[in-house]
Parts: sequence; C-alpha cells; structure tokens
Amino acid sequence: MLALTLDDGVSSEVVRAYIQFAKDTGARMTFFVNGIYNSWTDNLAILRPLVDSGQIQLGNHTWSHPDLTTVPKSKIAQELTRNDEFLKKTYGVGVKPYYRPPYAKHNAAVDAVAADLGYTVPVLWSGSLSDSTVITEEYIVKMANQYFTPQAIVIGHLNHLPVTHVYPQLVDVIRSRNLRTVTLNDVFRKTP
Repeated sequence: MLALTLDDGVSSEVVRAYIQFAKDTGARMTFFVNGIYNSWTDNLAILRPLVDSGQIQLGNHTWSHPDLTTVPKSKIAQELTRNDEFLKKTYGVGVKPYYRPPYAKHNAAVDAVAADLGYTVPVLWSGSLSDSTVITEEYIVKMANQYFTPQAIVIGHLNHLPVTHVYPQLVDVIRSRNLRTVTLNDVFRKTP
C-alpha cells in the first residue's frame, strides 16, 4: 500500500490535474486542504464526486498554513475550526480525526488543542516528492523512485506545475512495484 498525500492547493490548475489523474488511473489519495486557496471552490464540481465516492479523502491542513507552534492556542483552534467548517460547508464531509500540521511543526500544546477539537491524529510522512517549491520534473521522478515504497506515506503538493508533467512516470513506479494507492481511511478506518 502507498498513501499518496497532497497538501495545500495554491494552484487551481494543479488541483484540477491531480483530480484528472485520479479519474484516469483510479488512484486513491488524500488531499490536505488549506481552505484559503480558491482552488478548492474552483474545482468543487469535479472533485466532489471523488470525495463522495471515497476515492479522494480530504484532511485538515489548517485554513492558512501557519506554523502552529508559533501562534497562540486560540489561533491554533481558529485555524483548524475555520478549515473544518469550510470543508463541511463546501464538500459536506467531516475530516476528523486527521490533520496535518503545516511544516510538520507540532508539539504537545498544538496536539492538545487539536485533540480537543477532535483532531487526534497528526499525519506526517515517511517520504516526499520535495515539490513544495518549484523543482525539476526529473527530481520529482527521482523522489518517487526513492519513496514510493510499500507502507509509505508520501507527501506531495498541489502548488506547482512540474509534477503534472510526470504523471505517467509516477504511475509507472506505482505499477512496477505492485503498489496499491490508499487513502488514510482505507487503512485506518475499519468501519464507516
């Protein structure tokens, strides 16, 4: 199993391309949403059916992506709550218990506030496509070759176009290793 998890949503075009990738390949993935970005409303009509079917799971990545270890507890709660409300209103889904702290920065105080809101599982990763900034297509494929391994949680980003040019190579790595893409719910939720 491979859990491909994709963060942020800065680019509507990249979000749309990943949705098409999911439709074309049947890949299951988890999108960790920052609701502040227009991409989540721009792509609502094409993403909602995949969310409804469970092929794409949504997770809370905070409203605006602050380092939660540097803000007051009230701001931590506001970031998670505002994004939670956005996801429920826009996509009709609750995304608890999973949240991804921006920059993987969390501590006991952050985890306590999140847990009080029902976000008891901070989701980090074991490998990365390293595409939070603009990098070459070749480097993305190199990272996929390195980290697309059984039982890995791999982070990618919905922000920059180069990744959208290497989907065939990503599929090749997944298929050549007989990996099955999964959402977090596929693995951790035994019953709905």
